[in-house]
Amino acid sequence: TNAQYTSFLNAVAATDTHELYNTKMESDPVGGISRSGSDGNYSYSTKTNRADKPVNFVSFWSAARFANWLTNGRPTGPQGDATTETGMYNLGGVTDPNNSSVTRQIDFAAGQNGVAVTSEDEWYKAAYYDPTLNGGTGGYYDYPTQSDTAPTAGDPPGGDNSANYDDEVGTVTDVGAYSNSASYYGTFDQGGNVWEWNDTIVDTSDRGRRGGSFPNGALGLQSSDRDNRGPTLERYIIGFRVSSLAPLYPSSSAQSD
Repeated sequence: TNAQYTSFLNAVAATDTHELYNTKMESDPVGGISRSGSDGNYSYSTKTNRADKPVNFVSFWSAARFANWLTNGRPTGPQGDATTETGMYNLGGVTDPNNSSVTRQIDFAAGQNGVAVTSEDEWYKAAYYDPTLNGGTGGYYDYPTQSDTAPTAGDPPGGDNSANYDDEVGTVTDVGAYSNSASYYGTFDQGGNVWEWNDTIVDTSDRGRRGGSFPNGALGLQSSDRDNRGPTLERYIIGFRVSSLAPLYPSSSAQSD
């Protein structure tokens, strides 16, 4: 959310070495974070009524640095090895590293805990899988609202199959606002609101993203739709989601950062 990302900026971006803040977060009406002060003394705050909306205008590299910061225990200090440059991803102090060289340094499969930008597999399973389908053998829905029918596009909270897409709302909505439309695992907003980065490397030069966004149609919400973009892209329709083997925030399993 904007509130979570604002905490991150205030901890590590008094000097914003690696451009974690995009000025469109303040100037664009869909953005949610303001900045004051000058380089070396920057401070950040959420815009009115934007704290619980998903952060946007973030590159994949900014998302990776947020994950490193969480992995390192949310420290305060300049952007460097102890805060943003190592942890889950070794970014080498380079604002835009070579995409194909940056992979996870902590192995969830081996039981090692840290925080990562979700992998495509993690994102996909959380969105679409239901172990009770097919007589208990498990299966996947077409949409991340426990449905094979496209959600209703409209204002929250909506019904039991609703989402923010097709430009029906015209802006981002609070994380979890569609309270009756969670996935089987209790995650919200994996369909619509903002596209979400994942850390899967696609065609060497891109990272994956999933889920569609508020101005897009139903295709982006579907399990069959796979998209990818260059990791430096920062737009009003792109945010991210993190994964961890342990809880990060109270009730955070439902949140999109």
